[in-house]
Amino acid sequence: MRTHYCGQVNASLLGHTVSLCGWAHRRRDHGGVIFIDLRDREGLVQVVCDPDRPQTFAGAEKVRNEYCLRVVGAVRRRPEGTQNPDLATGEVEVLAHDLEILNPSVTPPFQLDEENLSENVRLTHRVLDLRRPQMQKNLMLRYRVAMAVRRFLDAQGFIDIETPMLTKSTPEGARDYLVPSRVNPGQFFALPQSPQLFKQLLMIAGFDRYYQITKCFRDEDLRADRQPEFTQIDVETAFLGEEQIRAIMETMIRKVFKEILDVDLPDPFPVMTYADAMLRYGSDKPDLRVPLVFTELTDVMKTVEFKVFSAPANSADGRVAGLLVPGGGVMTRGEIDACGEFVGIYGAKGLAYIKFNEAEKGRAGLQSPIVKNLSEAALGAILERSGAKNGDLMFFGAGKAKVVNDSLGALRAKIGHERGFVRAGWQPLWVVDFPMFERDEEEGRWAAMHHPFTSPKDGHEQFFASDPSKALAKAYDMVMNGWEIGGGSVRIHREQVQSAVFRALAIGPEEARQKFGFLLDALKYGAPPHGGIAFGLDRIVTLMAGAESIRDVIAFPKTQRAQCLLTQAPSPVDEKQLRELHIRLRQVEKS
Repeated sequence: MRTHYCGQVNASLLGHTVSLCGWAHRRRDHGGVIFIDLRDREGLVQVVCDPDRPQTFAGAEKVRNEYCLRVVGAVRRRPEGTQNPDLATGEVEVLAHDLEILNPSVTPPFQLDEENLSENVRLTHRVLDLRRPQMQKNLMLRYRVAMAVRRFLDAQGFIDIETPMLTKSTPEGARDYLVPSRVNPGQFFALPQSPQLFKQLLMIAGFDRYYQITKCFRDEDLRADRQPEFTQIDVETAFLGEEQIRAIMETMIRKVFKEILDVDLPDPFPVMTYADAMLRYGSDKPDLRVPLVFTELTDVMKTVEFKVFSAPANSADGRVAGLLVPGGGVMTRGEIDACGEFVGIYGAKGLAYIKFNEAEKGRAGLQSPIVKNLSEAALGAILERSGAKNGDLMFFGAGKAKVVNDSLGALRAKIGHERGFVRAGWQPLWVVDFPMFERDEEEGRWAAMHHPFTSPKDGHEQFFASDPSKALAKAYDMVMNGWEIGGGSVRIHREQVQSAVFRALAIGPEEARQKFGFLLDALKYGAPPHGGIAFGLDRIVTLMAGAESIRDVIAFPKTQRAQCLLTQAPSPVDEKQLRELHIRLRQVEKS
């Protein structure tokens, strides 16, 4: 039916007859001549229908937006002055010899080139939304990225192996999506949060280089970079150390960016420890395009009379830090108050500030309600450590370290983008040496920061019993422009170390056997040293596309309420299906 895609018709085809299929993007009747912009996945081309061919012209008069058409015609150069340099096909047009309406269309709910569409409208009519040129580009970009990844990993000797979608429910940090078993009443499968345990088993089985581009499922609260089902580039290797794994994966990302975007990423990527990232940026995924950094003030504030600062400074889990905003002295009180409301989202109870009007005059040159509460020594330390100049402003965070880090870290990113501090380009980063454990205050126990199969740094097993907070992991994250795009670790390959980690996590032998018995058994059969990483394909493509949400690079995504507006899922099922699964819904009495 077709000889070429619409977007591929160019000057090289002048004088040729082409057959095109696509959709009417726009129809224009110029009093005797009808122009149709015909669109397909490769772009659009202008089709000209004139009265010299009455049957073709009559068909063109019936065409409306989104009609599916087939056009046969001659490629000719557009008249001088009508060429469009913004289009790949803008130098030519197709004079229609024959036009066939393959299928008409009802009036679409929106124009495909309409901007500022409601996301609910877009997701409800996702099929039409996917016809929009930007969405076509995004999904083609996603395909190209996935293929570039496959080519690289294939060339490096990695083998694509599928792992099960119906598996055992294991604690991996988020709620599982559960699937009831019809043939085993009262028992459930879980959809995998990741292929973590299976890829470790593959290493033990001797497949020393595995990869998979696979779906993962997590029942968690959603945001711009999360979906209940998402796609991982999952990689695992045996007989390689932490630095070797990072080197291979860094090369992969560097080659993908070069091939797809013609971007040269740094070689090598900068490396930062988790401790330094939290100290300087309050985040383990800092956006290095924003040059703003924290000023550490916890030690300075221990002796001040201002309890708002001194109390957290003297607390074991407290912190006081400043965020210097160069030129921020011009911020109005309304803008400062808005920043205070913003950090409240992250649990901060307030946001103190100092404007450095004439810093050389000491206390008299500083504008802030808190200046009178701070000693000369404290004010001097703030100036010396931050390098504040006249016209600058500093915000202060004080409280539990997590709250300070989360709130000031988010404020740093917000101010960086809103006040023009963001540098252009791509800023990759490896964050390494993560803590093995973090305190779960609700449970009153230690939890694995990544997952319980992460290997400790050599010799750090000694801290498991005495002080788990000191134990560091052979874990690493790849960050790009403030987004974590990949995370991994060297795994535990000795059963006795794995058991020690379970003890630190207060997972007893019986619970460990019940949940992870198959892995513990496999580790006894000469398990090799192994490790890997998982990249978020959705996140990588979102960054490359310059999109705001991963929903813009997924064909059929869910909303932030984990609903598919196109298919109206999730939805009720009939009682017969529930009975077959041995499920009885609890009846709720109406009040």
